[in-house]
Amino acid sequence: MSDREYVLTLSCPDSRGIVAAVANLLNGHGCNITESQQYGDHYTGRFFLRMQFVAEPAPGDGAGGGVVSEEALRAAVAVLARDFDMEWELWRCAVRPRMLVMVSKFGHCLNDLLYRQRSGLLDIDIAAVVSNHPDLEFLAHSYGLDFHHLPVRPETKAEQEARLLELVGSYDVDLVVLARYMQVLSEDLCEKLPGKIINIHHSFLPSFKGARPYHQAQARGVKLIGATAHYVTADLDEGPIIEQEVSRVDHTHTPEQLTAIGRDLESLALARAVNWHAQRRILLNGGKTVVFR
Repeated sequence: MSDREYVLTLSCPDSRGIVAAVANLLNGHGCNITESQQYGDHYTGRFFLRMQFVAEPAPGDGAGGGVVSEEALRAAVAVLARDFDMEWELWRCAVRPRMLVMVSKFGHCLNDLLYRQRSGLLDIDIAAVVSNHPDLEFLAHSYGLDFHHLPVRPETKAEQEARLLELVGSYDVDLVVLARYMQVLSEDLCEKLPGKIINIHHSFLPSFKGARPYHQAQARGVKLIGATAHYVTADLDEGPIIEQEVSRVDHTHTPEQLTAIGRDLESLALARAVNWHAQRRILLNGGKTVVFR
């Protein structure tokens, strides 16, 4: 990944000339746009844009010579943002985000994320693993990662979440992933990490709440099962949806087979959501998301 490659994301009230203004700004600062995606939401009146670009040396300059600085780019975008009332962010692609994975006893999503990172399939670094149970410590250690056992009870929940926030700070974490972490996060914690926590759950909610959802689904004769990856908010499992994956099933599937299929779907949906977040392809649009795949 080039040290001169950036991603710019923005949202603002929809109006004419936004794309041209951004493209002209980047061109004027010697940048070459390599990818551009946009979306205007008719219902909310908001416009969303993701541009990936390279700051190139001026003709005749040596490597790195004449390249616009990140500070100059930020200053120029800030001026343009005032004209269009933009909310914007600029990232250097070479700086990989860092992720803290939280898990309970089911290890399929954690194992999938660990394998994908080691295989170079995730554009994010896993900093550490946190769990309210010790069961998966061996898995984290097998990948050379720190494992933090933070048990939680109703009377210690605030203390446990305070420790979690300390870990987020000490590991310089950009994203917390609940890879089948079977605890509800407090409203206070969700508000401290807005848009920085991703959860995965089976898509039977709210039809099959509680324990053994796949057994409930089999008993009801469902024909379609799935998984949903979403950002976490104070409203349980109601955060903005990022990705969903589904599979058709029928009366021949046992609860155990449905569970196995569901775990594959959960792993796939979560991995996609994490990668899109890492690549800055997700923009919040009120209670939903815009995903530039």
